[in-house]
Amino acid sequence: MDDFSDEEIAREDIARVEERIDELLQSIERCRKFSLAGKAAIALGSAWIALTVAGIASFAAAPVIGALALVIGGVVLLGSNATTWNEAETSLRASKALRRRLIARTDRRAGDRGMTRVP
Repeated sequence: MDDFSDEEIAREDIARVEERIDELLQSIERCRKFSLAGKAAIALGSAWIALTVAGIASFAAAPVIGALALVIGGVVLLGSNATTWNEAETSLRASKALRRRLIARTDRRAGDRGMTRVP
């Protein structure tokens, strides 16, 4: 005989899915921050190069190479971050759909027993 009711198992399943949703939301927030950092690196590097080309900043090899590294690093960061962000959003949509199905199934079971679900 089982020690757990179907309702208890369903609640545990829903709780696990909600934990996963929270993790994915945190991952997406980190992706937003990395995206901002990548864009800032590209902007700063580009600005320095533009100032150098315009003659406003004096030419020195080290700062220009640093600016180029910022631009390249920013592009790489945006590219790799975009993939992670897309995967996290896809997983988030799937997890939310799973949670809706689990809740609907729990609601149907409660309705079959003449019970109402308490939020």
